Amino acid sequence: HSRYNGSLPNGDRGRRKSRFALYKRPKANGVKPSTVHVISTPQASKAISCKGQHSISYTLSRNQTVVVEYTHDKDTDMFQVGRSTESPIDFVVTDTISGSQNNDETQITQSTISRFACRIVCDRSPPYTARIFAAGFDSSKNIFLGEKAAKWKNPDGHMDGLTTNGVLVMHPKGGFTEESKPGVWREISVCGDVYTLRETRSAQQRGKLVENETNVLQDGSLIDLCGATLLWRTADGLFHTPTQKHIEALRQEINAARPQCPVGLNTLAFPSINRKDVVEEKQPWAYLSCGHVHGYHNWGHRSDTEANERECPMCRTIGPYVPLWLGCEAGFYVDAGPPTHAFTPCGHVCSEKSAKYWSQIPLPHGTHAFHAACPFCATQLSGEHNCVKLIFQGPID
Repeated sequence: HSRYNGSLPNGDRGRRKSRFALYKRPKANGVKPSTVHVISTPQASKAISCKGQHSISYTLSRNQTVVVEYTHDKDTDMFQVGRSTESPIDFVVTDTISGSQNNDETQITQSTISRFACRIVCDRSPPYTARIFAAGFDSSKNIFLGEKAAKWKNPDGHMDGLTTNGVLVMHPKGGFTEESKPGVWREISVCGDVYTLRETRSAQQRGKLVENETNVLQDGSLIDLCGATLLWRTADGLFHTPTQKHIEALRQEINAARPQCPVGLNTLAFPSINRKDVVEEKQPWAYLSCGHVHGYHNWGHRSDTEANERECPMCRTIGPYVPLWLGCEAGFYVDAGPPTHAFTPCGHVCSEKSAKYWSQIPLPHGTHAFHAACPFCATQLSGEHNCVKLIFQGPID
């Protein structure tokens, strides 16, 4: 489970990072719809899409394609996200392997993330509104919705469609604060309209248009690309979020209290944030069914078959026994509270309100399931409440 926790397994490189900041571009690169062509021969649609202008092609049948040309928009900047490493993609995303498969050999056979998954369009003037749209323009500046893709003509005449596995968005109720509650997952269309979810991720039939909701991203909005989920934070939101320095101060504070192993009576200490893949000798471990914190010991196994079912020596509760790691990515914290709770079964530790918030969020999993996951390592959560309050023993002096 230490494979993520605030960074990618192979480190942040170029356009493949765990955290990506959007800045106003030196020169606007946004585009907006302009001319619409209805075309009956494949040759003609090729001719239009080769004009060096951005365009979206909707193939309705063998002999009818609607091509919508896009023109330069001096008021917006566009940022594209996807699996492709081609130059139009600003932020290259790879599938998140959930923490249960933490051997490095787990190769993803077939990614479900689209090569050109989505685009985020930001206003260049305050309040710098950011909107999300499904699909990104490829190297020849085209978005191509083939015969099989869900697409339709809206009552006002403009064409729209959905991508194969879709772009889902959830805006939390109450922003990204300690009062936040999970919102409802929606699907965003190629033109940025909001729809209820399809029956399954890639069903042909679109959901219902949700007229009173928009594609404007808010602090704490989650964007799901079917294989990776992104958390959107605003500059203002991050201003109120604990910093890396603050998390480091909380770590030192908890270590300064010299928590002890109630059995071995040795002092425990959370390892420093950059030592996050090797279990250290003084590392705290916890029984996740009850939350009692210990140092590492080798007894209490219930049976040889259930490797991780251990009996807590303090209260005899049986459950997983794991090393604890402080959650490193400050952007996931909804408040600046002390690290008192651990996610189960991975053992990442953060503040109570952050743990409770993420424990309630149903994240899309595969093509039609949803379940809560640890934000730090993507492990599916389990146990009674998905997280547990830690019970530390102070020094007995």
